[in-house]
Amino acid sequence: MRFRSRYKKDNALIEINWGRPLSFVMSPEGDVQTFSTIEQARHWLLRKWPIADDARLIALQQVDAAMNCLVPVGVARRAFAAAAKSAGFIPEELVGYTARRAA
Repeated sequence: MRFRSRYKKDNALIEINWGRPLSFVMSPEGDVQTFSTIEQARHWLLRKWPIADDARLIALQQVDAAMNCLVPVGVARRAFAAAAKSAGFIPEELVGYTARRAA
């Protein structure tokens, strides 16, 4: 007989939508990344973020706090957007607006 702990964590991953997706232009070539869940934002902050500055650290802290229901998700979104700006990412809607004005 195999013993199975009743306290074992369930490994199923459920992503939580965090409102309207945030899209950023990530490269000079115009590559766009859209963040539609808080887990996706956390993954990028931990694994794919190009710089390790204070804005990234604050965003990571706020995202973790929001995931644990300690702060509203809007706080995490604003911190994430600030970190994206600090990393040199441009909100997609601003690039589209600039291109439309130039035409």
